[in-house]
Amino acid sequence: YGYIRKGARYPAGAGAAAFRIAEFVEKPQLPRAKKMLADGQCLWNSGIFMMRASVWLRELRRYRPDIAAQCQQAHAGLTQDGDFCRPNPHAFAQCPAESIDYAVMERMTDSPPENAAADDEDDAAPDENAPAADCVALPVELGWTDLGAWSALWDVSERDKRGNVLRGDVYAEAMSDSLIISRHRLIAAVGLKDVILIETADAVLAAHKDHTQEVKDLVDRLRSANRPEHSHHRRVNRPWGAYETIDTGDRFQVKRLTIRPGEALSLQMHHHRAEHWVVVKGTARVTRGEEQMLLSENQSAYIPVATKHRLENPGSLPLEVIEVQTGGYLQEDDIIRYQDRYNRD
Repeated sequence: YGYIRKGARYPAGAGAAAFRIAEFVEKPQLPRAKKMLADGQCLWNSGIFMMRASVWLRELRRYRPDIAAQCQQAHAGLTQDGDFCRPNPHAFAQCPAESIDYAVMERMTDSPPENAAADDEDDAAPDENAPAADCVALPVELGWTDLGAWSALWDVSERDKRGNVLRGDVYAEAMSDSLIISRHRLIAAVGLKDVILIETADAVLAAHKDHTQEVKDLVDRLRSANRPEHSHHRRVNRPWGAYETIDTGDRFQVKRLTIRPGEALSLQMHHHRAEHWVVVKGTARVTRGEEQMLLSENQSAYIPVATKHRLENPGSLPLEVIEVQTGGYLQEDDIIRYQDRYNRD
């Protein structure tokens, strides 16, 4: 955890349990952490901060102008993507990666601002030369944990008489002190203790409870091996809805598309794959070359390779379509967009 060393009460002499902040200490070494807990003057830092945007911008520019400038440049390149506002990804990628705790909070002291100028106007421009912010800590008593590992979820969950947390379609025999979660299929576990078994549509995790923090090392290995699982889920959201990969094999891929009412995929073309769309729910408007057609449930359309096409939902209910892709190359980058209402390349 990070720690906050308490300063004087705030306001001075008040009975309320609020304190000026004497010091932020982010994740100290164990000997210092033990000493800080023992002296009774320190609080765990929950990482919950509340401030005006103008105050935060001012403090960020004071302590880390490089981060502030890069974020401002990314924001200046903002684009609209359906319901989302996207900062410029190239500018944002150049921003130094540092937490709020290290970048700003550790550098602040318990000194109240002297002759603080009124900074209560919502639209007031941040003044980097203004005194440091008046930083106050409010202790709270609550059942809080950051759930940073699967073992932490086992710690806070209700357990059966053998100490197990079982969720989903799980059959456990002679199991103890374990967490087993099934999302899509049966898990049968026998004779194990202190294990974590997590089944999702993407992958299955099996780990000892004492090693769950090492999952991040597995993710690094997946990234190094260029495996898609480290960054992509089986279900992928898009501005028009979502798609879910159902099956893949040699020269084929099957997806379930869900298109929200009134939304549409881009007018596009693929160099290496053909597609076959089968409507399972709703009404689809299909553009294929110069042809346009309406399809209802149980009807289908075939899109040959290198043919311009678009799929739309003209109805008031979600449209569900099974898409069968065939070809020698089935990756998402095989796409040429001619028109797109979401301003994607």
